[in-house]
Amino acid sequence: MINLLTLPVLLPLLGAALALALPKKPRLQRSVSILSLTAVLVVAAILMFRTDADGAIAFWVGGWNPLGIALVADRLSSLMLLVASVVALSVLLFAQGQDEDEVRRETPVSIFHPAFLLLIAGVANAFLAGDLFNLFVGFEILLFASYVLLTLGGTADRIRAGTTYIVVSLLSSALFLTAIAAIYGATGTVNLAMLSVRLSDLTGPVQLLLQLMLLVVFGIKAAVFPMSAWLPDSYPTAPAPVTAVFAGLLTKVGVYAIIRTQTLLFPESDLSGLLLVASLLTMLIGILGAVAQVEIKRMLSFTLVSHLGYMVMGIGLANHAGMAATIYYTAHHITIQAVLFLVAGLIERHGGTTHLDGLGGLMKTAPFLAVLFLVPAFNLGGIPPLSGFIGKLGLLVAGAQVGTPLAWVVMVGGVATSLLTLMAMVKVWNRAFWGVTPQERAEAKAGSGNAPAEGAPSEGADALHARAVAASSMGVVVEDEADLADEIERRKNPMPPLMAAATTGLVLFSLALTVVAGPLMSYADRAASHLEDDSYVSAVLPEGDR
Repeated sequence: MINLLTLPVLLPLLGAALALALPKKPRLQRSVSILSLTAVLVVAAILMFRTDADGAIAFWVGGWNPLGIALVADRLSSLMLLVASVVALSVLLFAQGQDEDEVRRETPVSIFHPAFLLLIAGVANAFLAGDLFNLFVGFEILLFASYVLLTLGGTADRIRAGTTYIVVSLLSSALFLTAIAAIYGATGTVNLAMLSVRLSDLTGPVQLLLQLMLLVVFGIKAAVFPMSAWLPDSYPTAPAPVTAVFAGLLTKVGVYAIIRTQTLLFPESDLSGLLLVASLLTMLIGILGAVAQVEIKRMLSFTLVSHLGYMVMGIGLANHAGMAATIYYTAHHITIQAVLFLVAGLIERHGGTTHLDGLGGLMKTAPFLAVLFLVPAFNLGGIPPLSGFIGKLGLLVAGAQVGTPLAWVVMVGGVATSLLTLMAMVKVWNRAFWGVTPQERAEAKAGSGNAPAEGAPSEGADALHARAVAASSMGVVVEDEADLADEIERRKNPMPPLMAAATTGLVLFSLALTVVAGPLMSYADRAASHLEDDSYVSAVLPEGDR
């Protein structure tokens, strides 16, 4: 069983190597990617079952105990790995549904699949890492793969966004290495289980300094205010599948690292108040930024930042109920944020843009797309009885148990953030899905209600003009009639079956988090209990090695 711990990392790595060796065989690349992620999903499910039944599982790679690389799975890491696998597989299937021309333009197959699998290997390695340096390696794998994915297509906007992303990431990596060096110098180890024992021997100021260094690093990775400004400028420019997996997974690795280090290394932290203040500012500033946006992907990027504040809130409350609610809410948010970005990709494909000024009437032209948006939008806003409401309710109950004035202020901020999130989602619904279509507005404005249909012969000037009006309403920029014809033809199939099926499957999975909320909250409660006892340390280090 313990050898299974290597598979979530090795399988995507091997799949990436094989996909890279098949640049001219896209079908084989796709098959390799799907099989690799399916296998990771199966392994994650087995690990989740086994850790829930037997407790934490540790594996020393190469048998170098206690000097080697430790991989550790417990209830928390297994749940994160399972949800991440579901999201990654859904996003990959969504990418497979794109037309060939869109693939070449948005996600070149020869590059996309190896980089995507490498990204998932980095996520899995971060979740299973039993020491800080291996966690650093996981982050570096993420950095390398995510930069490649972020700049796919090589457009000016993507290169600019990628530059911002890489500068911030390299800065955080340098800080992380500095923190690791300081910790090793003070304790003689970077193994998390050993550190949980040895850090208590350090003086209070030294412990506080090391804790602050790690919090700054992971706060940048998780986009916690005031270290979150990079995210809304980086994510919206990427292709829809890339943005979805980034939104779902990358920041949650940072949240996971905060949870792991706070509970294992600094259980008696004096920084709970600081975390609560950071959570409040992250929630409010993020959601105020979202409300001000008129571009859907940028709006969703700000909501991503704001809802990270809920997770930091649970960590800052530093009680059992808060940690259990945070674990549940993290699993919920990985799914919801990813599916909303997939829906944004479908909106862009159908309407030609994600700018609200260029959309309208999607309820009439794409009613199924409206449903796909409405369900996760309500979930993100915390409408009862969906999983977003259950997670937020759990956090509010945990805050009431703490009962300090700061906890109550953060609770009020959380309620306000939820209401403003719903306001932002309603704004998208009213302007994108309600009302008349942009084509109808354009024709009414031009007084061309009787213009020829799109399918009219292209030789006529009137026919070409009508098609140009239609293309403009879709947000399409074309240079000649041939490009115009190709683009309009592609728009006739705005929701390829596989893209729609992948998005629908992820929406259903998000609803399943509501259906199984009772058992899942119980699991999160057991995971929180696991974080509070010494089972993690016992699994990694026998009594005589501590």
